[in-house]
Amino acid sequence: MNKTTIMIVEDEEDILDLMEYTLSKDGYDIITCVDTSNVKDILDEEDISLILMDRNLPGVEGSKYISTLREEGYNQPLIYVSAKDSSDDIINGFESGADDYITKPFNINELKARVKALIRRTKKVQDIIKYRDIIYNSSNKIFTIDNKNIKLTHLEHDLLLVFMKNQNILLSRETLLEKVWADSLNKQLKTVNVAIKRLKENIDPSGEKNYIQAVRGEGYIFC
Repeated sequence: MNKTTIMIVEDEEDILDLMEYTLSKDGYDIITCVDTSNVKDILDEEDISLILMDRNLPGVEGSKYISTLREEGYNQPLIYVSAKDSSDDIINGFESGADDYITKPFNINELKARVKALIRRTKKVQDIIKYRDIIYNSSNKIFTIDNKNIKLTHLEHDLLLVFMKNQNILLSRETLLEKVWADSLNKQLKTVNVAIKRLKENIDPSGEKNYIQAVRGEGYIFC
């Protein structure tokens, strides 16, 4: 069984080390960052179940950064661990996309309990992705439409999953190449067009549902 992976974004090394050590002992895999420079790359490459993030980070305010991530479609559960402890700060944190908020200094047992509770609460949601009449079950990697299983190639599966995770977000062909064909040695923009055409034929053969719309000169949007 795969371990749950938590990403910690914290520039105070003593606090970072404490959280990493404590949560590792509880059986979580931990990825640490001292700033936000690699956060998006990690979210794209790893299956992150939870983010723990400070708000006072080098060169960026954490809540503003998370607001941007949410707008770009990153929806991983998030807990702020911050010295900003006024009522307005906490409200602002939740409004910017937090699922929970812990103020510094914190009780390490409370942190562990909050982490465990949020992961338990969001796990079932993460296992199922739904949009319109399409449902994806990550436990068996099966898509259903109108309660019927859809047969897709590995490539079509990955492509539709990227669209499901980025609903109503315009994705350029270059972005799709990087997300779906990351390990391919032969990356060509026309490959995206062909793959999307085949995917459409499988999920919407009549063309009536129009899940994937082309935006001339820009890319595609799943809506």
